[in-house]
Amino acid sequence: MLFADDIVLIDETRDRVNARLKVWRQSLESKGFRLSRTKTEYLRCNFSDVVEEADVGVRLATQIIPKRESFKYLGSVIQGSGDIDDDVTHHIGVAWMKWRLASGVLCDKKISSRLKGKFYRVVVRPALLGDKIRNEVIREKVGVASVVDKLMEARLRWFGHVKRRGADAPVRRCEGLVVEGTQRGKVGLRSIGER
Repeated sequence: MLFADDIVLIDETRDRVNARLKVWRQSLESKGFRLSRTKTEYLRCNFSDVVEEADVGVRLATQIIPKRESFKYLGSVIQGSGDIDDDVTHHIGVAWMKWRLASGVLCDKKISSRLKGKFYRVVVRPALLGDKIRNEVIREKVGVASVVDKLMEARLRWFGHVKRRGADAPVRRCEGLVVEGTQRGKVGLRSIGER
């Protein structure tokens, strides 16, 4: 692993955040990793009326970490004030982007309204609401088979073609081979009929 993103350290006071950050930095450096000083940000969430000491900042060694009023974490915009306006605006923008990408399907007169409705419910609406829907659920709603099932179907179709070939066909001779085992990276093969 060369890098890891989206790590969050949370605590109730700035001093405890500083202590956690120091431990995190030392732990990473002891394993040969580094904490990005340019990508690390600090957000103070003020969810109560408690007034904290003067803003001395969060530090990474001697460097002061830049303070933000909001930042994006795991697809959501978190605001220090506790408001959700920026997050709602972000999700609306994502939904419009999905709508524009899907407009070829949603505006096609050849596609039934029922299929368009399913497509909207599984593609556009989850982007708007920030829902995480598993691929299996989407495939079931839209009526599309999984890649694994399609691969298995293709292999079974090929197997059927092989079985219908004559017994003297080269591809049928492979049916009689047995893998006996490995020895120093080599595989021994023998035909079922021979000993």
